[in-house]
Amino acid sequence: MFPKGGMKGLMKQAQQMQKKMKDMEDELQNTRIKGSAAGNLVEVEANGKKEILSIKIDPSILEEEIDMIEDLILASIKQTYKNVDSEVGYKMKEITGGMNIPGML
Repeated sequence: MFPKGGMKGLMKQAQQMQKKMKDMEDELQNTRIKGSAAGNLVEVEANGKKEILSIKIDPSILEEEIDMIEDLILASIKQTYKNVDSEVGYKMKEITGGMNIPGML
C-alpha cells in the first residue's frame, strides 16, 4: 500500500511535491500570459496568478461605441484567464503526474 520505504518514503514524496508546488507558484508569479480579442485590437497580459499586468488597446477602436470597447476588454480578460488556467493545468500535471489531487491549485 505504501511506496518503497514505507511511511517515511511517502512523507519524503509529499515533501518533494510540496517543494515543487512552491517552485511552481514562484514561477507562475513571473510568467506572463496574454489574451486578446477582435484580432488583437485589445490585448491583456497577466501573470500566472491571474494578476492583470497590462492592457493594450489599438487606437483605431476608440471611435467605436463605449459598450463595444468594454465588451472587447472583458473578452480579452476572459481569454487571458483561460490561457492562464491552461498553463497552470499543464504545470500541475507535470508535478502530480496527472493525478487530480483535490485542494492543489
